[in-house]
Amino acid sequence: MFKRHVLLVAVLLTLPLTEFSTIAMALEATINKEITSTLQDQQSVSVTIYNNNLALVKDQRKVQLTSGLQKLAIRDVSGQIRPETAMFRSINSPGSFTTLEQNFDFDLLTPEKLLEKYVGKSVTIIKTNPVTGEEKTESATVLSANNGVVLKIGNRIETGLLNNLGRIVYNDIPANLRDRPTLVTQINSKIAAEQIVELSYLTGGLAWKADYVAELSPKEDSVDLSAWVTLTNTSGASYNNAKLQLVAGDINQVQENIPRVMMMRNKAEIMADSAATPMAEESLLEYHLYSLDRQTTIAENQTKQVALLSATAVPARKELVLRGADYYYQSSYGNLGQKLKMAVFIEFDNKEMSNLGLPLPKGIMRVYKKDSAGNAQFVGEDTIDHTAKNEIVRLKLGESFDVTADKKQTDFKVLAKPAKGNNAFESAYEITLKNAKKEKMTVTVQEPISGEWQIITESYPHKKVNSHLAVWKIEIPAEGSTTLSYSAIVKY
Repeated sequence: MFKRHVLLVAVLLTLPLTEFSTIAMALEATINKEITSTLQDQQSVSVTIYNNNLALVKDQRKVQLTSGLQKLAIRDVSGQIRPETAMFRSINSPGSFTTLEQNFDFDLLTPEKLLEKYVGKSVTIIKTNPVTGEEKTESATVLSANNGVVLKIGNRIETGLLNNLGRIVYNDIPANLRDRPTLVTQINSKIAAEQIVELSYLTGGLAWKADYVAELSPKEDSVDLSAWVTLTNTSGASYNNAKLQLVAGDINQVQENIPRVMMMRNKAEIMADSAATPMAEESLLEYHLYSLDRQTTIAENQTKQVALLSATAVPARKELVLRGADYYYQSSYGNLGQKLKMAVFIEFDNKEMSNLGLPLPKGIMRVYKKDSAGNAQFVGEDTIDHTAKNEIVRLKLGESFDVTADKKQTDFKVLAKPAKGNNAFESAYEITLKNAKKEKMTVTVQEPISGEWQIITESYPHKKVNSHLAVWKIEIPAEGSTTLSYSAIVKY
């Protein structure tokens, strides 16, 4: 091959200058010829979307390649493609071509951009006489397109074209100005054939999140759960009949100080897309992969929803929690608050025996309960993190209206130091728990206590959950009250 190239160059050097120029121009045209691939060539597309505004796109198209050097312009790629991640290959003829370079043309066609590209070039100006309607054509050179247009027409310089009812006619569209985001690859093909090629790349502008709806049973002992995936596409491209997969988990990405092209979007269309069955789930490294069992279209500037999972009669538990603070035990405080609020929690087990047992992606879970007329009312929401199978889902819904507490410090003593550099305190507390409901309630009292501590007296037994937390379970009668009294010695 090398000898043939040397021989060709030697022959060309013997030709007259005019013939040499003609052949050189023909060779340059061959190298620079461009094959355009549009969405009509697309055979399939798959989109895998991650939690952190990242997606993997695999776009397969049918193209007719010629033998030798050529450029393939792949239109309608994502406007937020990361070109350095692009991979281009042949599906039906692996190894039949090599990719020499690739260029992402994101300078999209607009009147302003077109004018900028013609600075220093000739255009045609057509002006219309506002009285007679007669049109006059002149040739002009664009001198500047910065905050308006400056033209040289003959021997004069002219601005304010639009005010003079004129319009500009361009000879052509510059090669690097595209009407859609386009990836141009220069390839060297060994064969001339119709091929199925695949372009895969990472892109921003595609995101998903999980949203959950839980309906609490009348007895507040179970929930019916459904989950939706909300997809948002602001990437600058549409993905028609795409194979959709979602990855739940926190994937590490290197943060580079490289400017990205951000395609600004100003509208979103919300579409609910119901699924016949929940999305299939499988493990992927240390993440979880969810696959939609059918194709779906993710249109540009669109938000859509697809069903993720559903479960009924999941056993649940309601808990009212009064939580204190560890600084109570170091000084004298007296009253520690009137009508302290009880936090309301709902929790359930993510287990198969509880009619669930699926990896749950992070998202917002909204809880509803039906009123006496059978209308579902919103009763609170909370965010859940990625929750593995067999873990507990715990939601804080708000604060109780009818169950309150008063807390006061009834005694405080500074004890003799038990050792050099240590402090010791003895303090006593009284917590009055009040219940305005017509049924008895159980409250969990949590007292964080730092240092080395010991409960020395108490009206109800506590449980030492860990080295810094004492917990009491206190029952309050209907429309009544219960008082918890205890004292503690704390060493720091």
